[in-house]
Amino acid sequence: MIDFQSWAAARQQRMENVLSDVLPQPSIAPQRLHQAMRYAVLGGGKRIRPLLAFAAGEVVGAGPPCIDAAAAAVELIHAYSLVHDDLPCMDDDSLRRGKPTCHLEYDEATALLVGDSLQTLAFQLLAEHPLADAPAVQLEMLKILAVAAGSRGMAGGQAIDGESVGKTLSLPELEFMHIHKTGALIRASVQLGALCGKVLENSEMEHLLHFAKCIGLAFQVVDDVLDAESCTATLGKTAGKDAEANKPTYVTILGANAARAFAADLHRDALQSLEVFGARAERLRQIADFIVKRQF
Repeated sequence: MIDFQSWAAARQQRMENVLSDVLPQPSIAPQRLHQAMRYAVLGGGKRIRPLLAFAAGEVVGAGPPCIDAAAAAVELIHAYSLVHDDLPCMDDDSLRRGKPTCHLEYDEATALLVGDSLQTLAFQLLAEHPLADAPAVQLEMLKILAVAAGSRGMAGGQAIDGESVGKTLSLPELEFMHIHKTGALIRASVQLGALCGKVLENSEMEHLLHFAKCIGLAFQVVDDVLDAESCTATLGKTAGKDAEANKPTYVTILGANAARAFAADLHRDALQSLEVFGARAERLRQIADFIVKRQF
């Protein structure tokens, strides 16, 4: 087995190539919109969600070609959410992945349409590529991504986030928000990857989903710590933005040290969920390690 860094780099480059292929070429009308879509998606990001889809695929014996479209669909949803999240009516940010946000590089109307177009392209990919042997499974995959992106998932979590500015949330309330805002798409990544191969028993899928829930929360906890303690140049996005906006975070509720301890607890719980899969889940374990121990 190759080391994790080499495996991740190969999958990240593969995803970059797939995304470049599925995004409309900048020469196709409307050129400005297509240029902006490619600007928002390509050339940056850790591609954590595609990596999770590829790793979950290994659990069920699905190779990268089987996972490509599902992984790209999740990443397109993620990219659209970042474009919209950066808009002045949302978080009003100026930096994303080390470069000007989409609405500053282009304009607000174009950025709005970029998000709309990336979202619909994601579902086009799930509909037009063969992902599973059974049509019912492929329809279920469409539903999973739709729910994860919608009002009962990511968009709902963002709505709660916006309503929480200036408020003091309890830890369960903060967890509820991030289970939706960040966690829903992470769970969908694992679930879609796992549906591209050998059918799992219900109990096995529950183990995977529990892993994804824990690691999705851990991802946000670590993000909050990094946002509080790292600089803008390191993060590639504006540091301290949540504190400046008076948003509740794991650091403001728990403090940095307790937040790190909470992330470690979630990490242990996530890894325990994978024990049933043995060596097949090694890449998922490595991604969990990366998420919790990352410094950027």
